[in-house]
Amino acid sequence: MPEYTLRIRRYDPRSGEAPRWDSHTVDLSPVQSVLDAILKIKDDTDGSIGIRCSCQQAICGSCGVRMNGKPGLACNTHLEEAAERAWNSPDEGDGKPVITVEPMGNMPVIRDLIVDMDAVHWKKIQRVTPWLINKQPVPEREYIVPHENMVDVTQPMACIQCGACVSDCLSMEVDPEFIGPAALAKAYRFVGDPRDAQHRERLSDLSEDRHGLYDCTHCFSCIDACPKGVAPMSQIMRLRRIAGSDFEIKDRNNGYSHEHAFVKNIRKNGILQEADLLADSYGGKFNPAAGKEMMSGLPTALKGLTRGKMTPRTALGHPHKAPPEVKKLFDTIDGNPKRYELNLYVSGYEDEPEPEAAGSAPASEEQS
Repeated sequence: MPEYTLRIRRYDPRSGEAPRWDSHTVDLSPVQSVLDAILKIKDDTDGSIGIRCSCQQAICGSCGVRMNGKPGLACNTHLEEAAERAWNSPDEGDGKPVITVEPMGNMPVIRDLIVDMDAVHWKKIQRVTPWLINKQPVPEREYIVPHENMVDVTQPMACIQCGACVSDCLSMEVDPEFIGPAALAKAYRFVGDPRDAQHRERLSDLSEDRHGLYDCTHCFSCIDACPKGVAPMSQIMRLRRIAGSDFEIKDRNNGYSHEHAFVKNIRKNGILQEADLLADSYGGKFNPAAGKEMMSGLPTALKGLTRGKMTPRTALGHPHKAPPEVKKLFDTIDGNPKRYELNLYVSGYEDEPEPEAAGSAPASEEQS
């Protein structure tokens, strides 16, 4: 069996010492997990390594760590998979595959690979009222929920609260108060549930919060990090669409106007004309609020001009106009009587027939 070098970040905040790296060599099968390797090191070499784990079946979410720079579940990541990630210099490990193991980001470290999820993750989950608020009157028997509604919330329901998305959230790095991808995905689980009685109240609360819906920067990091395919950013975009399009919640953070300005801008120009975007987000160039925001953005614009990121012509003019195909696409979408939400997580039916291969004969013909 091949040998792997594990570089484990060690840190105990109570000791007052700086973090350090410990290297250990393990001889395990490539398809054994990173958690198997860490537990073997704990058993054979250093029992003081701190790591949280429980089910070892990718269900409990306890063993979330960063492996060669990417967050994930240590019990669900093969050694060969973690080693293939380009992260370490070729000189490390004496020719053996190297796996760097660190605690997850955006959360305080308790010890070694154990982070304080109560301080950040669970605090954010509690923020979004993570329970169903019954409609009144409560039915005598069970609620009857349409099948398509339950399929729609299946994706956020798959979250195991491992915190991997929180670990890699770039918005939380800049703004630690951001509610975060895991909590907002949990919020959609109830906004998408027809049994909940306070859809508007939930959406209004999250829209008006400066650290809420519109604090997400669409970096896709949470989608890449999630080991369960929850796609938290997709749920955040759904919350925005429902808040802005269905309930038309015009928030104080200007998120509603900003998103509509994007649509207007691309419909007009075919591509994003950023010189108009800021003004349109605040009611147009002649709106006093827009003038104030444009003045605050002058240093950024001047920096872009001096560094060649844009020219006076592209900043003030309109070099692009939307072709007829783009306008037709917008007209077609606006003409639809309802908005279509696409959930790629599951189809919702276990007994769907398998599609027949092209050119194959039906089963009845094969048997005859």
